[in-house]
Amino acid sequence: MARILGVSSSPRKKSGTEYMVKLALEEAEKMGMDTELVSLRNRKINPCIHCDKCIRENMDRCAIWEDGMTPLYDVFYQADGYVFGSPVYEMGVNSQMAAFYDRFRAVWMVLQKDYKFFYNKVGGALAVGGARSGGQEFTILRIHNFYSTMGITIATMGAPQYNGATGWSNGGTFEALLEDETGLNQARMLGERVALAVKKMSG
Repeated sequence: MARILGVSSSPRKKSGTEYMVKLALEEAEKMGMDTELVSLRNRKINPCIHCDKCIRENMDRCAIWEDGMTPLYDVFYQADGYVFGSPVYEMGVNSQMAAFYDRFRAVWMVLQKDYKFFYNKVGGALAVGGARSGGQEFTILRIHNFYSTMGITIATMGAPQYNGATGWSNGGTFEALLEDETGLNQARMLGERVALAVKKMSG
């Protein structure tokens, strides 16, 4: 069965971002997908120092750090689709998501062996901001840029929401996000869209 990986980078235990990622995954499950949720909350991820030891030693993961990122490499490589969500921090992804991304330097070795490794994988993005238009699109673009570096096909939703799902927490509260039916419905649509694309890609 095809599997979709959801990643929430919110540091909050009561997180609107994680809630929206879960909604997307629930919709994907209705489409027959297996799903897995990873929260970066409280996960220690050391920064990439660009030492290139992973490149020199021909590794598909970081060669110097053993931390909260280590078990996520196989989870990432084995997934068929992705739904990544980040809260908006200063008009972009937060530091937890940025650290997660930066630790994929070793993907270069994966792509050297098979540049099509990610070609049949699909990624969707969502962001939650305190303002209705508070940087969600920039945050989604950053997630899309990550997908692009891998060769992952980006799933958008067309007319309902051009690039990805955008949640509004109205100043940063979980309760306010629950009232944002527009954003919540977008998360559901995103999960459906990623699942449909994964089905097409997998034949």
